[in-house]
Amino acid sequence: MSEPSAPGIRGAIFVDTRDITPFRNGHVRTSVGGMAEGLGGAIRGVLKGKAAGRIDVAGDVPRLKRLAGKTARSVYDAVFTSTEPDRLITLARAYPGWAGLCYVIAGLLVYKHGGYLRASELLQRGLAVRIDDAASQFSASYLRRVVTRVEVAERIDVPVLFSEESVFLALSHCFRETGQTAEAMEALASLPPSLPSALARCTAAAALDRHADVVAWTEGLRNTDDLSAALLLIRAQSLRMLGEREAAQAALAEVLRRKKTSLALRNDALTDLALSKLEATRRVPKLRPPIPQVVLRRKQRKPEGADDLDAVDGIRKDVEVRRLWNKDFGEPGG
Repeated sequence: MSEPSAPGIRGAIFVDTRDITPFRNGHVRTSVGGMAEGLGGAIRGVLKGKAAGRIDVAGDVPRLKRLAGKTARSVYDAVFTSTEPDRLITLARAYPGWAGLCYVIAGLLVYKHGGYLRASELLQRGLAVRIDDAASQFSASYLRRVVTRVEVAERIDVPVLFSEESVFLALSHCFRETGQTAEAMEALASLPPSLPSALARCTAAAALDRHADVVAWTEGLRNTDDLSAALLLIRAQSLRMLGEREAAQAALAEVLRRKKTSLALRNDALTDLALSKLEATRRVPKLRPPIPQVVLRRKQRKPEGADDLDAVDGIRKDVEVRRLWNKDFGEPGG
């Protein structure tokens, strides 16, 4: 039985009404595609003179203003020219008014490197500390192009510009990777509706067996892009767990309706559709033919000495037959 949903989020959570969002086009990650993207990113970094492992930026790195203070220059160098989060942690301890911002950027850098446990600690510490006006102005001026590639569902990555969504989506993924699924749900509670946040929330809810919530949150969803197709797959799985096979098959058919859907997602939909039909055939009772009953008769035991009597009777019958033969067909006087 699913847990009760939080008030106010019982309806659909995938409709984003904002004109401008911090999200870029999401894509489905495959083993071959991931290798190609990693190689392409390394080549582009070498051509631009950018070392691997630095924080990602959409376009060119913004130029530092001439009149920037010492603290702003130190943070700028630690963000855009370094691959080590320890520099940002040192600056956070040296400048308390900038601590929150430095911890958050350090957490995003560690998240990029795959250190989910440490990244969750840094992000939580950064969110718990208020920043001063100078740090807030620095964030608005220089960090708007910072991009974090967040995994919102299995094999689904979404590049997100630096914002509340990028921080909380990354924190939620860190919680999922470290086995804190309930905390992953809580981290997304304050985010506005969007397809990436809906994917992340439904992924965590399905892991917590809150399938009724997943179905309610995805009601009316159509396949418009790969993110919505991935969300429809999660909806179909939850419907199967609730025993609603026809609705699950309808969700899978919606995934297959759009021809430009990612091939990996289409293959997943075809596999789930085959499993759903197989389960339906297995649950139909089959009439078994009646099993013929064989009546075994017990062989009566002969009394002791019966075999000797049978032998004597056989000799007597043989003598009688020979006498009759000789009488009819034997020699005269025989």
